[in-house]
Amino acid sequence: MDHVKAIMIKFVMIAITLGIVLTGFYQGELSDTLLISAVLSVVAYIIGDLLIFHKEGDDYERKEDHVQRNVLASVSDAILAFFVVSLMGRSLLINGGDVLTAAFISAILVAAGEWFFHKYLDNHVFDDEHAHNHIR
Repeated sequence: MDHVKAIMIKFVMIAITLGIVLTGFYQGELSDTLLISAVLSVVAYIIGDLLIFHKEGDDYERKEDHVQRNVLASVSDAILAFFVVSLMGRSLLINGGDVLTAAFISAILVAAGEWFFHKYLDNHVFDDEHAHNHIR
């Protein structure tokens, strides 16, 4: 259940960010922005949060290496955001605008949000998993 809540939080964060950039500044359709947000949320959660942020580092030093793991995962999330927005934006929403600039701005803002989201994951999602796994 913690993962579902985390994905929903991530989706809201990304949808607001992309809504401001893609729909607000680049006049993209809100439905297209929400679709891009949904795809990016799932892809970035699996790759950036579960495979990179969660798996990186030693279990005994998870809190000590948080900054290193967070930087790596946030940069990965920025790269994912850039590619997802540029690929989907090219075909879906930005007709006359510069899709690469929109993707770059989106990637920077998503990465900034991810920095704080990873702190949430460590404290509320992954911390609970580790405590539960050590009880067994």
